[in-house]
Amino acid sequence: MAKVDTPMVVAIVIAIILVAVAGYYIAVRSTPINVGNVTETLPPQNVTVTSNVTTPSTTSINTTKTSTTTSTNTSLPSGAEPLPYNSANKTVFLYVVASSSGQPFNFNGTSNGQLHFYIPAGWTVIVHFTNQEGLEHNFLIIQNTTATPGDDVGQDGTILLAAGTTTSNYLNQGISSGQTASASTTLPAGIYWFACGISGHAAAGMWGVIVSSSSVTTPYYLIS
Repeated sequence: MAKVDTPMVVAIVIAIILVAVAGYYIAVRSTPINVGNVTETLPPQNVTVTSNVTTPSTTSINTTKTSTTTSTNTSLPSGAEPLPYNSANKTVFLYVVASSSGQPFNFNGTSNGQLHFYIPAGWTVIVHFTNQEGLEHNFLIIQNTTATPGDDVGQDGTILLAAGTTTSNYLNQGISSGQTASASTTLPAGIYWFACGISGHAAAGMWGVIVSSSSVTTPYYLIS
């Protein structure tokens, strides 16, 4: 019988045991560990986690608001209504209509000097005149020299503004129904007419009054 080399056998057994232990260790390192009701897996070695966090920035927005003024000044005379205006550039806006209701020779439904506009002296007047009538009409501002207008308002004073016509053709030229014309002028202190310049229209009642005064601070109108 062959002689067994005992030290060699022992070395082989020890090597087998070491290999088995190493295999078990590797298996344990990659197997989840159950802790109570929570299962955790041991993390691998040398793992780097990078987190990028973006912080939102706040932008401040400034808004500028521009407004058109229509006064509700309680110091206006009894029965007066405010007119739209811009105090920054000393401008007042007159929206005037030859109305299709009522008699054909009217401004905003009034006639024969019933409608009065009051504006601060030296302000600019911007007129927007609309004709709703079947007849042609125009709009003039006149520095009058007579108490009431006649058939030719150009003979009653100096024409300062003409909308829907010209200062030479006002007797027979106007705008048709549905049309609008605009014009502007600056009025020093004084009392003026506004009228339709077509022959005979002002004498038939198509006129009103503008008062420009330094005592007026807020533009308004009155119907007498």
